[in-house]
Amino acid sequence: MNIRSNTRAIKILLTGFVLTFTSACNEDWLEPQPLSFYSPENTYNEASGLWAALVACERNMRHEYTGDGSPILTEHIFSEVAVEGTTDKSGPAQDMNLLITPDANLNSTDTNRIGWYWYEGFKGIKYANTVVSRIDQPQDYESEAERNHILATAYFHRSLRYYRLTQQFGDVPLILEEIVTPRLDFFSTDKMVILRKMKEDLDWGEEWMPETIDRGRVPKGALQHLLIKINLALGEFQDALAVANRLIDSGPYALMQNRFGVDAGDPTKNVIWDLHRAENKSINTNTEAILLVMDRVNVDGSSGGIISMRNAVPFWGSNINTPAGNKGTSDLANLAIDQVGNFGRGIRRLRGTWYHQSMIWDDENDLRHAPGNWMNMTDLVYNNPGINGTDPYYGENLEFRNADGVVIVVDTIRSWFSWPHYKLYVPDPLRVQPQGGQTDWYIFRLAESYLLRAEAKFWLDDLAGAAEDINAVRTRAGAAPYTASDINIGTILDERARELYYEEPRKTELTRIARIFAMTGKTAYNGKSYSESNFSQDNFYYDRIMEVTDYYNKGVFTRHGDTYTLSPYHVLWPIPQNAINSNTKGHLNQNEGYYGFENNIPPLTTIETEE
Repeated sequence: MNIRSNTRAIKILLTGFVLTFTSACNEDWLEPQPLSFYSPENTYNEASGLWAALVACERNMRHEYTGDGSPILTEHIFSEVAVEGTTDKSGPAQDMNLLITPDANLNSTDTNRIGWYWYEGFKGIKYANTVVSRIDQPQDYESEAERNHILATAYFHRSLRYYRLTQQFGDVPLILEEIVTPRLDFFSTDKMVILRKMKEDLDWGEEWMPETIDRGRVPKGALQHLLIKINLALGEFQDALAVANRLIDSGPYALMQNRFGVDAGDPTKNVIWDLHRAENKSINTNTEAILLVMDRVNVDGSSGGIISMRNAVPFWGSNINTPAGNKGTSDLANLAIDQVGNFGRGIRRLRGTWYHQSMIWDDENDLRHAPGNWMNMTDLVYNNPGINGTDPYYGENLEFRNADGVVIVVDTIRSWFSWPHYKLYVPDPLRVQPQGGQTDWYIFRLAESYLLRAEAKFWLDDLAGAAEDINAVRTRAGAAPYTASDINIGTILDERARELYYEEPRKTELTRIARIFAMTGKTAYNGKSYSESNFSQDNFYYDRIMEVTDYYNKGVFTRHGDTYTLSPYHVLWPIPQNAINSNTKGHLNQNEGYYGFENNIPPLTTIETEE
């Protein structure tokens, strides 16, 4: 399908899409508001006003990673690298078959953040569409290049949201223009139609994006990185490879191979540690960073911090006894053995699976799993000041069992597992018990670009080329290289899990790969081939999770009594029921496996052109 770049959306007109669904019981927003000095007519008549609108896109992008129970956790929980680790209450995303329904609470730190992705995804689209629709309103452009740079940036932000939404939810409404009057007539559009339009926009925009730009803004490399993913999702593997070649071979980026930044003089550290220090992510010497979000202490608009240690470090301050039977650990600050200052206070909403902790680590020289970068529970010690002088184990390393072989950890799900300290440790000067403070964070990094190119080569049956790209990432970390005979999609997914934990949207990428298997019919390493005709019933996504994880559908349950379950239809998330109910003059389809699917109608497969 060839869709002209000036085509417009199906007329799904609504001020901010999101507002209808979140304000269904409050119609005050329907009342017209008087124009003011800050009305769009005045705000967007200069190029600076359009750039200001794109700042909202950047802020929206940052919030995926920040705060307690941040949305990125949900992307990991719906994959094979992690599970929901909260065990003291019902509601978190553990019993997926019971709890993940269209009318459940889908946007809470106490449940999951599926709904956040729906509503905030369309907010980002709204902000980008404001710029797209008003691109010719300013009269102060210095050149055509400036105008097109702004438009290409808006296209990037819109495409990023649609890439994520189509892999999370499948068919969703397509909105390509600013919405200025309230409407309730949304219709689902075929995901491939959406992705082809996004590809068209990014193909056009690549010419106009500068290669170098201030950190935190979108350079050409970020557009190319996203375009690779969209080409892969479309099955356009040669196009994906061509874009990846331009990004990796001709762009201004290079993998960081040598020590740099704040701790460069510390001989106990290494380049992997340097790469993930808060102070190093945005410095000019970091040639691996492609796209970042920025968050700094005491800066207007800063968030509450990354909260990575609270979210993803074990709840080691409780539930761990000494072999003598005493409470062994404490995460209070300023103790004689100050472990909370060194490792942070974790409550473990995100618990890495055995797959992520152990199965993928195939080389003892891999710096990402080396002492100092990677933490095992036995690296911690009994530090409870209440047992100092009374328990011989005070100051000794933690033990899992006592001399009789009895497990002495009260909650092994929440309080006993290993984690990537180098990735999750973020200084937190504003809290006495550090949880993860303000920091810049990678959205796209060249290491992932290599792994995306490896994947494109895999789909094109160039296994030697795929091995070469994977090895660029592996050998930088000190691991031995692979040969062509080692390569399958599992090899690529394993390397992504080693390199991109807490960075990549893991569920999005796993669903994309599952869809490619269904589109192509290519046989996976498990000996199976898949079809789009029964995608929600039989897919690589589910088979992969069931193959390598040790939780779902195996009778594992929490202290609160909830059992971990998962089904093939979780390859796609449910469309929030509130969105469907509020859409009284249109029709949003529900995904298979969730109630309401029986009411589906064929999705739209064309894009209306403007009369």
